Formats: sequence, C-alpha cells, structure tokens
Amino acid sequence: MSFLSLEQSRRDIAIDFLFYGFNTSFLTLLLYAICPSNKWQMSLFLVALGVVISSAVEYFSHRFILHGLKPFSVWHHRHHQQPKSSIGTPTIVSAALILVLIFLPMWLFTTSFYAIAITLGVVIGYGAYIVTHHATHHWKGRNRWLVNRKRWHALHHCVNPDCCYGVSSSFWDHLFATGTKKIKVESKY
Repeated sequence: MSFLSLEQSRRDIAIDFLFYGFNTSFLTLLLYAICPSNKWQMSLFLVALGVVISSAVEYFSHRFILHGLKPFSVWHHRHHQQPKSSIGTPTIVSAALILVLIFLPMWLFTTSFYAIAITLGVVIGYGAYIVTHHATHHWKGRNRWLVNRKRWHALHHCVNPDCCYGVSSSFWDHLFATGTKKIKVESKY
C-alpha cells in the first residue's frame, strides 16, 4: 500500500500508533523543557484545550465533511460498507493537517510554548481517536469503556448513520442532540 492510500495495512496502522505515541512523548518532553516555571497551570489548560479542539474536530469533520462533502463522503461511505477494512486517513496527511492547521498558526501568532502545548493536546486527542476507532472495529475486549464505545459506533454504522458521530467521545453528540435520543425518536415512526 502507498503511504497516501486510504486502505491501510497493519504496518500503516502500527506506524500511525507509533508516530502519535512518539510525538506525544516528544511534545511532552519539549513542553517540559521550555515551559516557564510559573506557567504550569497555563500549560495544562492549553493541553486540555487542545484535546477539546481535537474532539470537536473529530465530531464536526465526521458529521459535516465525511457525511456531507464529496469526495470525502464517498470515501467514508466505503468505510461504512466495509467496516472491517482498515480505511482511514494516512499518517502523513493527518500529521500535515495538524502541523499546518494547528502548530504553525499558533507558532506564528503566539509563542512556541503555546503552540507546543495546544499541539500536544491535539496530538493526544487524535491519538485517542485513532486507537479508539481501530479498537471499535477490530479489537475483542470486554473492558466496559471499549464495549460502550463499540456499541456507540455500531449505532452509527448499523442503525442510523445520521447519529453518533463521536468515536472517542459522545460529548458533542449529546450537546448537539445527534446521539441515541435521535435513534429513539426516529425509530417510533
């Protein structure tokens, strides 16, 4: 498989996991090295903000881009038709998007400290997403959290593709009423 292919091999998935795991560690160490001693609370706040940003991007891109904008919706429809296939964003594309849309603007318009902290949060959030999404489709686990995530994602794939857009979290689905209540309302008719 090509490093730009939507079809991902086991090697591609391993690279994704290793890349985001390594970068989480690297950015954490870098943040530790450059964070002023009086800015640790700000640092934690910015990392948490990055995780929230990542979660929001996951929800909104899934809802409005992957389910509404061609050619992304066509590619994503393939994923719905073949849920056991490893169809996803190549590492080079996701990393480039984080670099260009998150790190560089933050670095240009704020400080390197802010840029690294926010980017670390986004990398943590995106890493959580890729692991969770892969796990919901391929792992057999009895862990309560994983079982709940698998059930939530199965509702999106098997019951109603217009609900349950969040993969790593259902927060935004609850906030925007695109969660399980939508299924119950629609199933009455």
